[in-house]
Amino acid sequence: MSAAIAAEPPKSVTTPSWQWPWWRTTWKHAPVFFWIVAIHITAAVGLILFPLPGWRIFLGAIALAWIGGLGTTICYHRALAHRALRLNSWASAILTFFAVFNGSGVPISWVVRHRLHHAYADTIEDISSPVYHGFWWAHLRWLWQTDAPPVERFCRDLDLRALRTWDFLEGPIVGLSFFFGLYFGACAFFWLGAIRLVFALHAQCFVNSICHTEPGIVPGEDSSRNVGWLSVMHFFQGENWHRNHHSRPGLARLGWTWRQPDVGYLMIRVLEKIGVATDVRHLRQV
Repeated sequence: MSAAIAAEPPKSVTTPSWQWPWWRTTWKHAPVFFWIVAIHITAAVGLILFPLPGWRIFLGAIALAWIGGLGTTICYHRALAHRALRLNSWASAILTFFAVFNGSGVPISWVVRHRLHHAYADTIEDISSPVYHGFWWAHLRWLWQTDAPPVERFCRDLDLRALRTWDFLEGPIVGLSFFFGLYFGACAFFWLGAIRLVFALHAQCFVNSICHTEPGIVPGEDSSRNVGWLSVMHFFQGENWHRNHHSRPGLARLGWTWRQPDVGYLMIRVLEKIGVATDVRHLRQV
C-alpha cells in the first residue's frame, strides 16, 4: 500500500474513534475504561499514603510484574501471536494465568489485536499507530475506543475451547490481582495491586507508542524503533527491541546481540532445555 493510499482516511459518516474526546467510549468498552481509571486513581492514592513500601512488598510487586511480563512476551507474543515457538499445555496455562493476572487481558483478545497491528503496521488501519492517530491514542486510548478485529480473520487458528476459557476466568483473576494484597495489609494492597498493574500497563503500552516514533520518517515507512531505556521497565525481557521484531516478527529472539538483553529469549531456551517449549525459531535458523 502506498503512502498516499494509506494516508487517506476511510470514508465514513461517523467520526473516527481516534478523533473522539479521550473520555468517550461505548457501553461495550466501558468496563475497560473504568478499570484503567480505577487502577490509576487507586495507585495514586497508594503512592501518597505509602510512598515507601519496604523491601518485601516492593520485591513482591516486582516479582509479580516480572513473571506477568514473561507470560505476555513468551506466551502471548512469541508463541501465540507469531508461532515462534510451541509451548506445552501446562506451560501455556501457567504463563497465561500470570499474563491475565498482570492486566494483559485474555490471549485471543491480545493476539487478534497484535496480528492486526502487524498486518496494517504504519497505515491508517493500524489499530495502535501513533503516526496517524497520535501518541496518547497509541499509548492508551485505543484500548477503550476500538472494537476487537474479527477473530475468524486474524485468529482462526486460536479459536479453541482451551483459550476461550480464559474469557470467563478473566474477571475473577483480575479481581484477585487487584485485591489479594489486602491479606498482607494496606500497603501491600496498593503496591501488589494497583501500583503494580499501572506500572505493567504503561510498560506494555510504551511498545505501541514510543517504540513507533522513529524520527525522520514519512507516513507509510517503518516507524518502529529499538528503545534501550525501555529495557528497565521490561526487566530486560526484550520487548523494547521493537524494530528488530518488526524486521523479523517470526523469531523467538527479539534482542539480537549481547548489547540487546532479552531475558524472554533466555527463558525460552530454558523451557526448551526442559522440554516444555519446542519448535523454537532461533535467529540462526532464519
